[in-house]
Amino acid sequence: MNVERPSAARLLEMTGALADLLTDTVDGGASVGFLAPLDRAAAVAWWTERCAAVAAGRLTVWTAYEEPGRVLGTVSLALPADKPNSAHRAELVKLMVHRTARGKGLGRRLLAVAEEAAAADGITLLHLDTETGSPAEHLYRTSGWTEVGAIPDYAADPGGVLRPTTIYYKRLAGTRL
Repeated sequence: MNVERPSAARLLEMTGALADLLTDTVDGGASVGFLAPLDRAAAVAWWTERCAAVAAGRLTVWTAYEEPGRVLGTVSLALPADKPNSAHRAELVKLMVHRTARGKGLGRRLLAVAEEAAAADGITLLHLDTETGSPAEHLYRTSGWTEVGAIPDYAADPGGVLRPTTIYYKRLAGTRL
């Protein structure tokens, strides 16, 4: 499995494959901010919009693939570049693994890649939110993330049902500021 940190231009080239991953993730029931069924054109548009954030340094994306043109996983870090007092932290967002690749350690590998890159860039604190009771919670707990608490009725799942969301954080080695 190859893991790549694409530039904004490369990300733009990959929007079709990333849209396929996003629609599969939503169709599979994962709560990643979209309702089902997710139209492929809307998924392409969403990924296309991410390219500007990557170009501006506000978002870092990693993709995983076995063969060119078919993305099996992705994870991103959102950086609060507009807040000088928060340059030490980032939000882990949109960890997705295609249903055909689940259970093989890809999610754990993508999580580790994002954590290692964040630490190398001087980030000392990561945070995320995930649907309470989702399979992703097991990954975060067993990867050293600390639960902060849950917010009831925070977001709708792909079926439109309001679900609680659990907030997690993880301290990384190093200092920044």
